[in-house]
Formats: sequence, C-alpha cells, structure tokens
Amino acid sequence: MITRMAIFDGQVKSGQEAAMRAYVEAELAPLWRKFASAETVEVLYGAEQDPNGPQIPLILAITYADQAAMAEGLASPARYASRDLLPGFYDRFFETVTLYHYVFEKT
Repeated sequence: MITRMAIFDGQVKSGQEAAMRAYVEAELAPLWRKFASAETVEVLYGAEQDPNGPQIPLILAITYADQAAMAEGLASPARYASRDLLPGFYDRFFETVTLYHYVFEKT
C-alpha cells in the first residue's frame, strides 16, 4: 500500500477557515473521492500546529494498493477537475499557499 499526500502549506485568510472547510467538503472532496483505484481518501484539517513549523491547514491523503493503482488515480478525470479548481480555491481562501506532494509506503 502507498499513500500519496497533498500538503497545503500556507495561511488561510483571517475568518475564512470555516468557509474554506465548507468549500473543500462541497467541491473538492467529492472529486477526490472519485479518483480511480483509491482505497481510502482522507481529508485532514489542521487543528494544532508546532508554533515554529509551517502552517498546514489541509492535507489530502489517498491510499492506493500500489504504483499502478496510483497511476490510474492520477489519470482520473476527477483529478483534472479538482486540479482546475485549485487556482480559485487559493485566491478565495489563502493569503499564501504552496502545494507539496509526497508518497509514503505502508508496511
């Protein structure tokens, strides 16, 4: 099993935290859950953060059986649809944001 994480590093605009979560649940998460071959899709919201660390308000974690399954997920039309929403999502809810992707193996 492997998990691909999309880590949203940045500062949500003041007073927009609840609206950002509502947008994710209504618009982005349904698309993320449609990624082909996904075993599990987890949407995580930052609750407590290291005061000296980066601000991570959102993480998307999708687990796949293997690299081939992940490749299918990354080729999904839903992935492209969700990716197309990201510029507007960033403009609407973030002061600053950088998106990082990491793949982890599960044993």
